[in-house]
Amino acid sequence: MALFSQTSQQGFQALLWKYRMFWPVSRCQQLFAVSFSIPNREKVSYFSFMTSSSTALPVDPKGTDVFSTKKRSESDYEAEKGWDEISERKLHFSSSVEAPKKRLMSQVLSRHKFTNVQPPEKPLQAEEWNRLRESFQSPEIFEEVMFNSMVRCNSPIDVAKSLLTHVAKSKGDIAYNLLIKYLALCVQQGQTSEICDMYDIMKIRFRILESGAYNLLIRGLSNSDQWRMALTLLEEVKKIMIPSRTNYESCIKAASRHQEMNLAFELYHEMLAKDLVPTLDVLQAFFDFSRGMKGAELQKELFGILLYLRENQIYPHKTFMRSIKLWFESIPGGNWRGHLTNIKDSGQCPVCNHQLEDSDLTEEEYNNLRERIIRDVIHGTDTFRKTSPQEFEAFQTFVENRLPFDIVIDGLNVSHIKPRKMQCENLFDAVNCLAKENARLLVLGRKHMLINSSNWKRGIMKEMQNKADFFFAENISEDDAFLLYATLRSGKHCKFVTRDFLRDHKACLADSLTRHLFRKWQRGHQIVFSPSVEGKHINFLPAFCYDCVVQTTGDTWHIPYKDTFEEKYSYRVPRKWLCIQQK
Repeated sequence: MALFSQTSQQGFQALLWKYRMFWPVSRCQQLFAVSFSIPNREKVSYFSFMTSSSTALPVDPKGTDVFSTKKRSESDYEAEKGWDEISERKLHFSSSVEAPKKRLMSQVLSRHKFTNVQPPEKPLQAEEWNRLRESFQSPEIFEEVMFNSMVRCNSPIDVAKSLLTHVAKSKGDIAYNLLIKYLALCVQQGQTSEICDMYDIMKIRFRILESGAYNLLIRGLSNSDQWRMALTLLEEVKKIMIPSRTNYESCIKAASRHQEMNLAFELYHEMLAKDLVPTLDVLQAFFDFSRGMKGAELQKELFGILLYLRENQIYPHKTFMRSIKLWFESIPGGNWRGHLTNIKDSGQCPVCNHQLEDSDLTEEEYNNLRERIIRDVIHGTDTFRKTSPQEFEAFQTFVENRLPFDIVIDGLNVSHIKPRKMQCENLFDAVNCLAKENARLLVLGRKHMLINSSNWKRGIMKEMQNKADFFFAENISEDDAFLLYATLRSGKHCKFVTRDFLRDHKACLADSLTRHLFRKWQRGHQIVFSPSVEGKHINFLPAFCYDCVVQTTGDTWHIPYKDTFEEKYSYRVPRKWLCIQQK
């Protein structure tokens, strides 16, 4: 077998067949005995293996199922982990005795001391590994630290094999976490035959693998000519757990690379049905691999992805945008042409002269949204865990006596716009900028702002209160509810200023239509901070009068995009657009 033997180049099946008649033990024991060249005297003890995962359950050598199937919550967390993180997350547990938590924490801390350990450049003999281990500061974690270093340094596979062979001979076993680390190295280097051999070994040795192992196996195989085996593994995962996003996306990309777009979209829809959110990377892959392909159904599916971006207010980055543009222009007989542009303040596209959708809600939509937010978000959440009912009632009275406002400002949030300036100066600059044209301002503050301090000067605070109404809540109060209430009660014209994306409040809304209206209202009412060229002044970009989401008329598409990839949602909407027309 290719896996651990440094002297033999025979394949997995050939070695197994060659030695099976000499081992009066199970097939699994035959395999490990041959692979590690374990002496006959060790043939029993080596099968008392260790595992660091309760979801990687060992196969009973007697054929009976005597191991607990209890799962730890960590397995769910691990489902989203990539192979590059696995090397840092598992410890070595004895299958018979669980180490105390204090000892485990000590081992975790110890591992991080050795992040700069350099692995050898060539395979070592047993004596050489022994000398390295004996000179190591913490011999009990030597192998784990060394494998972490091998993955980090992308060491040659032969070096890793020599260490595993040494471990197998000296300890009579290889711990599960070391097998995982070796697998991670194989995936990193695209060693397909090694990945297949590892799968054979682990499936014989463990009747159930944990999610991290499946992530590695599926990712490694999906990037090889054995990619269909990854689909088989995905089906295997479905029988024991919900596959991770990584599992699905690896298989989707593999199918797309091989032009099997029906299969790729089948997996994509299955993924969405399980509430797994696709990455922009996999969405871009659909457009990249569909370039130049015919088919009305394929075109419908890709239009569906664009509508998914619209529905979820997702803005593609520049690379993704270019993939979309190239796909449109490659459609056989489609006559699509794309141009990059900036939409006019009026909402008109300068390329095709099309008027984009209005960001305003109808009167009925606005009233329904206001009622739902006040009922479900303000009164229906944990607002009063940080805000007393008495305080919020006082705020409501305060607002009702002063309605309407033109702009509501999250004072504490805005005061942190420029970290190097005093907080009161940041807020003062914002109030001065927004108070132009006699706009009525409401600033939501905290009571600590009234106490003279290094960040809050009493004189500046008094000057601001001459230009805006202030409501000072308790220091622990949650001010988002105040912000939403005051803005919505002031009417459709009222805007608000905060750098928060308000995702939690959208999530509190029960149905997708109301969530869509909330996002549309937010896009048209949230004033965005923009630093000046010199960085000395605060500028605010007005809210758009047009809706900043993907939109289409059938023969045109307008797609807002960002220059760079942003992993997190942002309150900032893009100013750049891709206009695509069908001539």
